[in-house]
Amino acid sequence: MTAMTLALRQLNGAFRRLDRVVLAALGVFAALAVAAPAQAVESFIFTLGALGYIAPFLAFSVVVAASARASGADQQMARVFGGRPVAMIAAAAAFGALSPFCSCGVIPIIAGLLGAGVPLAPVMAFWISSPIMDPEMYILTGAVFGFPFATAKALAALSMGLFAGYATHALKRTSAFADPLRGTARGRGACAAPAVAEDAAVVWTFWRWPARRGKFIAEARATGWFLLKWLTLAFVIESLMVAYLPADTVAGWLGGDHWWTIPASVAAGVPAYLNGYAAIPTVAALVDMGMAPGAALAFMVAGAVTSIPAAMAVFALVRRGVFFWYLVLGISGSVLAGYAYQAVV
Repeated sequence: MTAMTLALRQLNGAFRRLDRVVLAALGVFAALAVAAPAQAVESFIFTLGALGYIAPFLAFSVVVAASARASGADQQMARVFGGRPVAMIAAAAAFGALSPFCSCGVIPIIAGLLGAGVPLAPVMAFWISSPIMDPEMYILTGAVFGFPFATAKALAALSMGLFAGYATHALKRTSAFADPLRGTARGRGACAAPAVAEDAAVVWTFWRWPARRGKFIAEARATGWFLLKWLTLAFVIESLMVAYLPADTVAGWLGGDHWWTIPASVAAGVPAYLNGYAAIPTVAALVDMGMAPGAALAFMVAGAVTSIPAAMAVFALVRRGVFFWYLVLGISGSVLAGYAYQAVV
């Protein structure tokens, strides 16, 4: 065997060991380096900036999820959420509307809850309502658009969470919802927990115990890597959307009050670079250009719930039926919220 053949075999083995998500991101950059070198640099800078921005929120969420796993609190939460579904769905939707988690930061939490055996219905209520509103977002939105608009957005978060939870509960016997986690996701840390079985007692000072410390480290590493690779790929794709679908083009499409503006606003609100805090100045400019209030609300809500990075991570985490149900709830809820607000104002 020649040295060249041996090197090629080693290289082939290394590529096979690489994660497919990592390979996809590298493939995009390789194609850009050949076809559009300047854009490759811009996409790299954009991806680093986006990861840097979300890193504190993501780290906080991963630590919370890993701590719940290591302390055994996830098992206690599963018992609480599994008791009275009607009341727990309402509590989950309300807590989600007040929690500070973004659409990406909420994923480790829902992964831990599902892995611990929490029913899908209350998890879905929290999942849908959490990214839409939090106290800081309420204040900033009220300062720019007025507090009636901010209150409408908060009510949309609560209403969408309630509807998502109760609709999911009504369909709980559906085979697609019986086991929501993908097999590959189940093997990674947060989703490897049996349903409400182990570590019945909660040990809040888990770091004092080597086994629980190890569980925390393993959980944080697995969950962090899972999200990092998917978010990296998503932000690379997003950078191309920013380059080839600029905000002023979107503004030209959404600057009217036609009947189709609200559905179009929902479709345009999905990309992450136009949701959350970043959406406030963009939507303010659109409103100044004549965008209807209902379309503005639908735009912001849709982007918060179904942002592209979050959706890609969700797709890797849960089964296909649950993923499409999440999209249906987020998109339809955003459209209904927009029309409802438009009818009121």
